[in-house]
Amino acid sequence: MEIFWEIALQTVEFLTLIFGIFGMTFSLMLLFSPHLARSLSNILNRQVNVDNHIEYLDKNIEITEFLYSYHVATGILIVAGAAFSLFFFFFSLDVTKFADILFGSQANAFPGELIIRFVTWIGKIGCLAGLVFGILLLFAPDFMKRIEDKLNFWFETKPMIEKLDKSSHDLEPFFFRYPIAIGLTGAVISFFLISLSIINLLK
Repeated sequence: MEIFWEIALQTVEFLTLIFGIFGMTFSLMLLFSPHLARSLSNILNRQVNVDNHIEYLDKNIEITEFLYSYHVATGILIVAGAAFSLFFFFFSLDVTKFADILFGSQANAFPGELIIRFVTWIGKIGCLAGLVFGILLLFAPDFMKRIEDKLNFWFETKPMIEKLDKSSHDLEPFFFRYPIAIGLTGAVISFFLISLSIINLLK
């Protein structure tokens, strides 16, 4: 487990160094050549229309008719899968041993075991719900259909996306209105990030 932490920390340090270099470059451009920074900003400004891509996702996939047309076979499969998973969670899974294998050291074993127990309980609850769903689908499909009709809910996401799909034009003029103050602040922060990431990488 420690090697994963080391890889994650090194990745964060490299990303910090890269962002620090980009920040320092932009800050120096603001300080010494704000016109070049504005020209570069105009070149890099892009507006991406995601409406066409969202249309592919915004489709209703109807599987209800298939489930209720073959409710016996589907119910048997769901009940068998839920029963097998419940047997595994209750009788075959050794949480302590699994935590030792996954997290390794004794220092991480206890919190790791708590996480695994929490995930296991979520799995048990999900399997119990699947077992009930499969039994109802197998023996009482009409009752299950009435429950499903009451629980069906259409959530409209387009108003939320329309609010997000608005560009703000106030931030960029603010940067170029105070280039010296913004450039000095960015240079100090970038220098701190670069120094911190180099020190950590050289350890």
